[in-house]
Amino acid sequence: MSKLFERVALLGLGLIGSSLSHVIRQKGLAANITGYARSEATRKRALEIGLVDRVFTSAAEAVTEADLVILCSPVGTYGALAQDIGPALMEGAIVTDVGSVKAAVVRDAGPHLPASVHFIPGHPIAGTEQSGPDSGFAELFANRWCILTPLPGSNPEALAKLIAFWKACGSNVEIMTPEHHDLVLAITSHLPHLIAYNIVSTAADLEEVTDSEVIKFSAGGFRDFTRIAASDPTMWRDVFLNNKDAVLEMLGRFSEDLSALQRAIRWGDGEMLFNLFTRSRQIRRSIIAAGQDTAAPDFGRGPPKG
Repeated sequence: MSKLFERVALLGLGLIGSSLSHVIRQKGLAANITGYARSEATRKRALEIGLVDRVFTSAAEAVTEADLVILCSPVGTYGALAQDIGPALMEGAIVTDVGSVKAAVVRDAGPHLPASVHFIPGHPIAGTEQSGPDSGFAELFANRWCILTPLPGSNPEALAKLIAFWKACGSNVEIMTPEHHDLVLAITSHLPHLIAYNIVSTAADLEEVTDSEVIKFSAGGFRDFTRIAASDPTMWRDVFLNNKDAVLEMLGRFSEDLSALQRAIRWGDGEMLFNLFTRSRQIRRSIIAAGQDTAAPDFGRGPPKG
């Protein structure tokens, strides 16, 4: 793949930022990578393992002369980051992000970015429960979806270049509005994480079951919940605070469906239970058939072995 950008600035060097660095270097997508992280330990480690050519204590310094700027920190930081980098952005630069919510990003970051740059919010739907600069790997985005939510009047050439970038990273690209993105992700990602955090917390609070028993006798279902619940707490706190309307709407629907399930169990409605489980099973098979997961016990997550 030929070089798409001269300098990419990664603001945040955790799982997504470090994975972007790996794939950018692997595919030769940029001549130079700069980085910013609040933590001195993260900045030091990013240099040690070659994630960046230069790393800065200031986000404004990191974006100087960058023609692609990617916000890779928790969405709650985007407003302050945009305010910081706004005056330092190069004219014509593309500014995007990897946040799990989009309307809040437009609201918080948009007003601080100059009209001379191309602001195109984005969300690569890829991740693991790991975090930090050592967690990234180039294959993270392979055959995953990246949703871009361009604003009205977005520059077509800039959008095409960003689409080309994500496709070069291995992603499929979908375009939608920020509001529709937030509704879709509320049910496919945000609500499942909320349920996972809650069920693990419920298990931990059970007085009749000790912590050791919860760990010792964890069946597959509970283990899967704990994997989801191991995700970065800062990131997910910010997701729920910044997509609360869509999450609350989906949580309301889920609560109604859960009540119906409770009634079916109470009244012995086996037909309702069987039909529900059959339909849900088909959804799982459809996800595997679409290449968005595997039937392997570890669900294919993590970097390839060997």
